[in-house]
Amino acid sequence: MSEESLPYDARPAYENAHEEQPDALPAYAERVLEVADLIPPGRVMTYGDVAEWLEEGGPRQVGRAMALYGGAVPWWRVVRADGVLLPGHELRALEHYRAEGTPLKEASRAAEGHLPRLDMKRARWDGGERAQGHT
Repeated sequence: MSEESLPYDARPAYENAHEEQPDALPAYAERVLEVADLIPPGRVMTYGDVAEWLEEGGPRQVGRAMALYGGAVPWWRVVRADGVLLPGHELRALEHYRAEGTPLKEASRAAEGHLPRLDMKRARWDGGERAQGHT
């Protein structure tokens, strides 16, 4: 994915440095992080769900914003639609999922790494009551 495909305000800060303060959080990324903060413990939203909520961008743009700026929010609650744990962060995410009681599907012995997946049918959050107040 090229940075040109990101909404203008989701591009890395260094690209827009001449127009805004270098430490400023891009507006799109800020909105993505706000949605991530709304997701209750034990529940998840996909990258695409977050983009739909915002009515802007798509899964890749949300993923990029989370990769660059998501460390300060519950990043493990914004996930791939197939329920596969975030590559490179599987064990940390799994600790969070188990602590929060997030529904998981245990891996079969044939599964690579024997890591569970998220049970998306049970874990996925659509915004519930909080979504009604969202504008």
